[in-house]
Amino acid sequence: MNRLPLAAPEDLRDWLRQYLRADRRGVVVVLALTVAATVAGLVGPALLGEFVESVQRGTTTAHVDLLAIAFVVALVVQVLLHRASRVRAAVLGEAALARTRERFVDRVLRLPLGEVDSVDSGDMLSRATSDVEKLDEGVRHALPQIFTALVLLALTLGAMLVTSPLLTLVALITTPLLVLSTRWYRKRALPAYERLLEQWSDVRSSTHESVLGAFTVESLRLSGRRIDHGNRLLARARKTQKHTIGLQSRYFPCLDLSVFLPMAAMLLLGGWAYANDLVSLAALTAMVLYVERLADPLGDLMAWLDELQMGWAALRRILGVERIRVDREDTAGVPAEQGTGGSVVLRGVRFGYTPDRPVLHGIDLEVAAGERIAVVGSSGAGKSTLGKLLAGVHRPTAGTVHVDGVDVSDLGADELRKRIAMVTQDTHVFAGTVRDNLALPEPPAGQPDGWTDEQLLEAARAVGADEWIESCDDGLDTEVGPGETHVPEAVAQQFALVRILLAQPQVLLLDEATSALDAAASEHAEGALSAVARGRTVIAIAHRLDVARDADRIALMEGGRLVELGSHDELLEQGGLYARLWRAWTAAEAETAGAAG
Repeated sequence: MNRLPLAAPEDLRDWLRQYLRADRRGVVVVLALTVAATVAGLVGPALLGEFVESVQRGTTTAHVDLLAIAFVVALVVQVLLHRASRVRAAVLGEAALARTRERFVDRVLRLPLGEVDSVDSGDMLSRATSDVEKLDEGVRHALPQIFTALVLLALTLGAMLVTSPLLTLVALITTPLLVLSTRWYRKRALPAYERLLEQWSDVRSSTHESVLGAFTVESLRLSGRRIDHGNRLLARARKTQKHTIGLQSRYFPCLDLSVFLPMAAMLLLGGWAYANDLVSLAALTAMVLYVERLADPLGDLMAWLDELQMGWAALRRILGVERIRVDREDTAGVPAEQGTGGSVVLRGVRFGYTPDRPVLHGIDLEVAAGERIAVVGSSGAGKSTLGKLLAGVHRPTAGTVHVDGVDVSDLGADELRKRIAMVTQDTHVFAGTVRDNLALPEPPAGQPDGWTDEQLLEAARAVGADEWIESCDDGLDTEVGPGETHVPEAVAQQFALVRILLAQPQVLLLDEATSALDAAASEHAEGALSAVARGRTVIAIAHRLDVARDADRIALMEGGRLVELGSHDELLEQGGLYARLWRAWTAAEAETAGAAG
């Protein structure tokens, strides 16, 4: 399976600029509050230095009391301003996260369906869940903390320069170590975290596949292999996790040294400078306290840099979906009124999932408006791929697909969905109510409030879904989805047919749409489909020949080519491949019926 791309560095810089520009006033307020809180915090060491020197010189009790009151006021102001800056930064972070989530979801929903069909489901799932959670930690917590720490570092160094340039040089003794170690860590940490997130997505993908294929795994006794495969993926992720911990174990001691060595140097050299009258006692006291205060922002950097790196790597994965070109904008295409009959014409259609492995080879087919045609063939003949091209999921690599004279590639997303609807063997139940699942098609004009319950139940009755709905205590208000009322697979497929009945498209593409239903329900649903398909074009991908027999014409595919075309009787008279398939299928059905009898 393919992976979704990663965002380029310029994409991350654009996101950061948009993050800052989205609420410039809020950013300015946070910056002002942070600076003010830091300045208030810097007043304390200066006051304590003045306090020590005043006591040494001898001063009045009133002066000492004044310094103490000023110190307490500065401390209270610092705490209040610091809290206000944290709150404002959290609000900014939540707003940025909300915009990023909406942007991600909007982009994913507009991705080409062919791209979605080809990418690793675990990769997509990880970006939508765990990566967003990692970004949440980075934006809501790590980014404001690191921003505050950097402001505190800058202003503290500024206060130190003002107090004593000489002792400031002593405090900066480990700056080269700090700069070089940080550059070394950043160069290695970000690729490691990106690799770790990819490997965790592989673990989720493997688990997801095992859960979906649980019946197959159990039937073929593959549980041991799946467990071994999962353990190998976990071992790879664990190895990368240990690598990131190793990077931290080498980098964080450098940060510790950047705190303790300046303090030791300040006490030794500062004492020497005071003894030689190079600095005052007030300046020395303030500088020692300033150096001690540097431990807090450096500690915050140690605590939150890891989260920020992980969040940055997650952001690169989240924004990576935007590097996939959206080839079917909602605003694109032709007016809705152009062509409304439902005729379909394929000319020289070729397609391959990869350039070196073509699947369809020069398909030519004309389907008249209102005609019902069945596409049959052996497994791997290209039937479902042809259906996806007709539905606009994939674009032909050569040739054209026209509906009512309009190239499907030129239809906007909304217009395409109105003209062509596809029901496949795969079914999905969305989290929500039964009503939510049935009322997905756009309601008729003049119904701004959406579908009525009567319309939904009438459509459900037409495909036999009404019995299950009425068996639920809450009817259409029944909550379904994970953790809620379970929807049997047959009922889920009936829900899909209800949506088709409501959508009333010009062209119906059916890929074994009733495969999950029992014989009686399938016959009932086929009757409902026949009713809604009356006057509309139906192209059915048929895996059972008895379904194909009643079609106006049958298109037989083999090896990605259209090899026979005609009605059931015509193809039997020709005595070709379809006739042989029909005889083999009827013989197998008769043998099965005899064994059952």
